[in-house]
Amino acid sequence: MPTDVDAWLLAGDPAIRWQTMADLVDASPDEVTAERAEVARSGWGARLLALHDDQGWAGGACFPSRETWTPPPEVVGDPEGQPWTATLPTLRLLQALGVEPGDPAVQEAVTAVRERGRWEYAGEPFFEGEVEPCINGGAVAVGAYFGQDVDGIVRRLLGEQLADGGWNCEAENGSTRSSFHTTICVLEGLLAYERAGGAIPIADARSRGNEYLLQRNLFRRASTGEVADDAFLEFSFPPQWHYDVLRALDYFRDAGGPPDPRMAQAVEHVRAKQQPDGTWPLENTHPGLMHFALEDGDGEPSRWNTLRALRVLRWYDAA
Repeated sequence: MPTDVDAWLLAGDPAIRWQTMADLVDASPDEVTAERAEVARSGWGARLLALHDDQGWAGGACFPSRETWTPPPEVVGDPEGQPWTATLPTLRLLQALGVEPGDPAVQEAVTAVRERGRWEYAGEPFFEGEVEPCINGGAVAVGAYFGQDVDGIVRRLLGEQLADGGWNCEAENGSTRSSFHTTICVLEGLLAYERAGGAIPIADARSRGNEYLLQRNLFRRASTGEVADDAFLEFSFPPQWHYDVLRALDYFRDAGGPPDPRMAQAVEHVRAKQQPDGTWPLENTHPGLMHFALEDGDGEPSRWNTLRALRVLRWYDAA
């Protein structure tokens, strides 16, 4: 029997419904499959797919084209922030929605990206990646999820892993210490690649990256034990390239296996964020334009954060 919060989640978009059915209420596989198929046909997923152009979204890979893309009326957010309407953030959102990769509308859009999508950095083909590991981690994640060849990017990322186990986009400028932000982006990509049956062995690299986060209890400085960034303790959706402990815990849950004891502080922080009505709020929305609103705004109950928090706690408490 669903709880009131489960019923509230099941009243949301198909992307929320199918994941609630799969991760929280133990619906049958046939029911989950049928609901998941709706993501590409209605709601947020269908709206995003309808917006694709001949090379992806908004005429650009990381950033909308200033020459060819004009924000439509339904676009929301802060125009002064980093825009989130181009191809990479849109594909990452479709992946988070759990859209079926084999759906014809999805394949049409991804084919356009593969054949004509180019990075702003030096015009590289989209699924060959560019130079920043945080961006390339995202490209591996979506490429693997949507059935594309991303072996070249994976090889590059493996060669860029730092001595402490993580990754940092500032390594090319001399940094020898990893970044929480970059590391989670790469780890999510490597997990998607591993799950898709990628030919390049990545288990050791992913294990070392996991250790980078776990040695820091998912949010603390290794040197002092202090909170590395207060923003790591606020939960946003979509997270874009930003790190937070809910994102990290959901990654570890998705990877499977028992929770590590070093996650305990982060888990208790998630637990403490639950509101009296059983939900979790949206926090720290990252400034920038989005195709359309997914939630009611910071401080309001968030179906995304509630879904992710509940499934993390279910996984953790079951162990």
